[in-house]
Amino acid sequence: MAKTHRAVEEQRKPNVGEGGTGMKAPYVLSAVLAALMVVQSVLGRVYPGQYRDAQWIRLTWFGNDWLTLALAVPLLVASLLLARRGSVRGLLLWLGTLGYGAYNYAYYMLGAALNAFFPLYVAALLVSVASLVLALSRIDVARVAASFRPKTPVRVVGGYLLFVASGLTLVWMATWAAYVFAGRPTPVEPEAFKLVAALDTAVMVPALALGGILLWRRNAWGCVVAAIAGVQGSLYLLVLSINSAAAILRGLAEAPGELPLWGTLAATTAFVTFLLLANVRGRREKRS
Repeated sequence: MAKTHRAVEEQRKPNVGEGGTGMKAPYVLSAVLAALMVVQSVLGRVYPGQYRDAQWIRLTWFGNDWLTLALAVPLLVASLLLARRGSVRGLLLWLGTLGYGAYNYAYYMLGAALNAFFPLYVAALLVSVASLVLALSRIDVARVAASFRPKTPVRVVGGYLLFVASGLTLVWMATWAAYVFAGRPTPVEPEAFKLVAALDTAVMVPALALGGILLWRRNAWGCVVAAIAGVQGSLYLLVLSINSAAAILRGLAEAPGELPLWGTLAATTAFVTFLLLANVRGRREKRS
């Protein structure tokens, strides 16, 4: 009888590739990505002089390197191990961290002045994207979505993601229009502004908006896309918060600078993402 019960519970677990070869490639690539992230972050902190950018841009890499090393890599490794054991929550955290890797290394590759770490940026970006694409193509989205409790606040989470996506779009487009048509200065150098605005509007905003819309409509893909966007957004907003605090401490910005904006968004996005993931049923929890 106990064996029968265990067999039924095993059938209820989402198919995330446990025990098979379907997910082997993205698992291996994710391990490679973790190694690349550690190497790049450590080298960036040991040899900061290799960054050939202006001081305020070097400060950006300071925040990126430390957060990647202290939080993103441990989260990637832990979530990968959980996903391999059949955890849906681990799967979604893993996918979100891969999303962070893709965004982060696109930013490094396109934004940093040419330096000794350039091959690492390219390799990490390619491995992040390949891991994410392969993983998304091999998960059972319907079973992942079925792992969420019926009372998951999808409208709250989806509405918040849409709000952030709309806000980012409005800010970046208004700043662009003011610069082009009214001759007003951008917050940073125009080329640096263009890079950040381009990555946000082309990568982060679509992920947030799509996740929010699909989740609001209770589409199965909404749980996956919203979780990826939430984890990715939380990590990168935390990077911006760290960089804002560091700029104040180093006298590059007057207090409070941009810290209230990025800190508030980081906290609220992390909370909303936690709220979504907290509604994933445990592996041994019976369905109602």
